[in-house]
Amino acid sequence: MSKKSTYILGLFLTIALGTFLFYNLCCSTLGDEEALPVITETIVAKEEVQPATKSEFSMVDNKSGVSFTSMANFNFRFSNAIVLKPVAEGLKREVDRLSTFLSENSLKTAEITGFYRGDEVNPTAFPDIGLARANAVKSYLISQGVSSRSINTYGELNEDMVPNQENAFFGPLKYVVSTLAENDTSLKDELNKLQKDIKEDPLILYFNIGNTAINLSEAQREKVAKISRLIDKSVNVQLQVIGHTDNTGDRQNNIDLALKRAGFIRDYFVDNFISETKIETSSKGPDAPIASNDTEEGRSKNRRVVVTIN
Repeated sequence: MSKKSTYILGLFLTIALGTFLFYNLCCSTLGDEEALPVITETIVAKEEVQPATKSEFSMVDNKSGVSFTSMANFNFRFSNAIVLKPVAEGLKREVDRLSTFLSENSLKTAEITGFYRGDEVNPTAFPDIGLARANAVKSYLISQGVSSRSINTYGELNEDMVPNQENAFFGPLKYVVSTLAENDTSLKDELNKLQKDIKEDPLILYFNIGNTAINLSEAQREKVAKISRLIDKSVNVQLQVIGHTDNTGDRQNNIDLALKRAGFIRDYFVDNFISETKIETSSKGPDAPIASNDTEEGRSKNRRVVVTIN
């Protein structure tokens, strides 16, 4: 056998021996549970981010064709009814035009509808935060010279709204200008009914000792909405906020305490866009109980603030 053949044969035997030893000494010692791991890659689908909804300020009088438009609008935080500042200059100019238009056309009315989502918390005194947003815009318009009697406000559920990354809604409102007929008495009839209802069934808020928060029921929120509308639309109607206490302690201290409670409710109403100039506060202290002061139940009924009209 030649040297070359011997070399090739030796090389072959070396490879064969190496393969045999590797299989028996290494691979044969790996059980099923010790098999080399299979590497897998998990692909996480990215959640689709919906673009924030944006609505411009656009109020059109369909009868005359006059329109008031701005790319800017009134904006609000999620679960909040306070207009975000600053208000854009272009929007201010359109509000000025609107104010002039409404003052020159007494039968024209600005209709404002505020939107809200069902998952928002309503921290306001109104039945829904959409109505509160409309009233916030109304309050701004009044501050810019628009008469409150020229504005109607509403709330409407809108689940399609999407906030931006700062959790704010851009223009969650819609607007329109309506025209009253000259012989239309529906508003007058409505206000007469509201006045009668509020006098016969005033809003009563009870105070536990030391409490500082107000948690209104749905029925009470509806009353606040009616009170707000009546105050806005009536020239001579004033809101009367009257504080009462039980007879525990010094009479003068109770009179002062009742007045403080009335002031607390007044401030609460002002925070909810009811004009402070339309609110009068007074105190009757312990002098007008509606229940016996001999029991805790009776005393708790006497610790109250009554909200009515003159």
